[in-house]
Amino acid sequence: MTEHQKKWLIRATVLLTIALLGIVVWQRVVSSGRNKDVVSGNGRIEAVEIDVAARSAGRIKDILVHEGDFVTSGQVVAIMDVEVLQAQLRQAQAQQKQAQASVTTARSQMAQRESEKEAVLALVKQREAEQENARKHAARSSQLLERKFISRQDADDDSTLVQSTAAAVSAARAQVAAAEANIATARAQVAGAESAVVAAQAAVERIQADILDSALKSPRDGRVQYLVAQPGEVLTAGGKVLTLVDLSDVYMTFFLPTAAAGRVALGSEVRLILDAAPQYVIPAQVSFVADVAQFTPKTVETASEREKLMFRIRAKIPADLLNKYITKVKTGLPGMAYVRLDAAAQWPAHLQVMLPQ
Repeated sequence: MTEHQKKWLIRATVLLTIALLGIVVWQRVVSSGRNKDVVSGNGRIEAVEIDVAARSAGRIKDILVHEGDFVTSGQVVAIMDVEVLQAQLRQAQAQQKQAQASVTTARSQMAQRESEKEAVLALVKQREAEQENARKHAARSSQLLERKFISRQDADDDSTLVQSTAAAVSAARAQVAAAEANIATARAQVAGAESAVVAAQAAVERIQADILDSALKSPRDGRVQYLVAQPGEVLTAGGKVLTLVDLSDVYMTFFLPTAAAGRVALGSEVRLILDAAPQYVIPAQVSFVADVAQFTPKTVETASEREKLMFRIRAKIPADLLNKYITKVKTGLPGMAYVRLDAAAQWPAHLQVMLPQ
């Protein structure tokens, strides 16, 4: 290498070093100006996860979605096999019909017992009339006996007839009591049969609900994150079939040091810029600030060490914005979150909201 080339290389190195130092200084100046009212942190887009699970134990008949598919609220995403439930339903319906027939029989028996009671009450009236007639006849016989118009035997026979009719009245009244007991028993049988009908109806409705629940539906609009099971697998009650991410509750989780986190209030405005779409600036609001540091150094005795403490912040994207772009929302995307510490300060030009058209 010639002397001229060496001098040229030295000059180029010096100029490059000066340029790099200038860039670093400029970035620090700009950064300090920007970060006066705005702090930033790295984060990742996340969403609430929802498990779609089988209510009852059974076999998966079919899964109608794939991982990554967008689904809407109420959409059927999987179907459980219902052959066993259909058999149980037929059995429960047969038991319901049997219980209804038992109610009809019990009511018929109660009507019969009530008719028997009416007949016994009529018999009581008849026996009471006979008793009254016998008493009057015995009284006349007593008077005739005093006048010697009839014999003692005839008077005794009339007195015996009074006692006989009294016994007949007592027997008839006993039959009334027995008929009332039979009616009470029949009424209890009716109540039991009606309860059996209600129980059978409840069993039918429960099985029908299980059959309806065999069509597993998405509880909200979201995206299928991953499938946990496959068609043909047997699940226990509550067994997971797939997991969704709720696209109506999307947020970015990021971390800020102690000094910055202490100035962040709930509801503070945030701007999100994703690595996958740096041309867009997404508005958000702080919905959560951790009260415990996430990363703690071994000692926190000095101010510099305390600055190493990082607090988790969550910035939630507005629901109306998510609904507008719900088919484009994806989780797991990394990016930057910018938090405005002073609500009166203006957002820098590069952090003005910019959304897809």
